[in-house]
Amino acid sequence: MTPLELQNFAHLRRARDLIDREYAQPLDVATIARSALMSPAHFSRRFRAAYGETPYGYLMTRRIERAMALLRAGVSVTDACMAVGCTSLGSFSSRFTEIVGQTPTAYRSHEHSAVKAMPTCVAKTQTRPVRNASSRIATENPAA
Repeated sequence: MTPLELQNFAHLRRARDLIDREYAQPLDVATIARSALMSPAHFSRRFRAAYGETPYGYLMTRRIERAMALLRAGVSVTDACMAVGCTSLGSFSSRFTEIVGQTPTAYRSHEHSAVKAMPTCVAKTQTRPVRNASSRIATENPAA
């Protein structure tokens, strides 16, 4: 890895850290790109190449991850939506369902005692949302 590539990766890490830290704030790609000292288009391409998803996709995944923790704690869906920085309950519910594979209400209604018994670091890893491939396939190909 060249020194320039290392420097660019450090800038991308700084931007990812900003997303992790400020996920509940109104963030757009231009704002995040400024923290990486890159143009929005260049930043988006580099971020996707480094982390496998777009900056906005990463932000929404982090928001859904935090919302899952709030829902496990018994917070209402609306309150969880607003607490993680989403302003539209419909968009939040759609994205939550896309990523988790079930609606926020259904997720909240499940028993989560096993997760509550885990150390926080383990629970965070085990409950990290992963985009639900089956829902994406059904959306892309309704005949399937």
